[in-house]
Amino acid sequence: MNIPFLDSWRKRHASAHGVALADAVDKEPEGLAELLSECELLRAHAQSAGVELDDSPTSLEALDQLQPRWREDPELLPWLGNDAGLYLGTVVVRTVEGAGWWIRSDGQPVLRLGNGREIDVVEAGQGWAADGAPELSQLYAELAES
Repeated sequence: MNIPFLDSWRKRHASAHGVALADAVDKEPEGLAELLSECELLRAHAQSAGVELDDSPTSLEALDQLQPRWREDPELLPWLGNDAGLYLGTVVVRTVEGAGWWIRSDGQPVLRLGNGREIDVVEAGQGWAADGAPELSQLYAELAES
């Protein structure tokens, strides 16, 4: 995966041992958002099904309508679920005022809303990929109202 943000961050901080990723988030939130928005596997699956992921709430509705053929592949399922969660977070960050990414102390990216609420969107994406619930568009609607 080509991650220009991470490459440039590593170069600048190569000699600074102990610099936390969370510090980089504070300094370069756009870079983190770019990194987390790639979701290459999900985008490829959606494109092969004729769905364009344009980082809009309507694209979440289109994802909810896809036939879940990935459920037949236990190796693909967790990766696609991870991407689905990151894509949901990407749409929220780009469309909901005050929303942004946060890195927990365990390294897990979570979505932080303007009111301080944190949502593990990767966990939600895993559930969507495995069971179809919660629907990504419904979760988006709930988060956008918060």
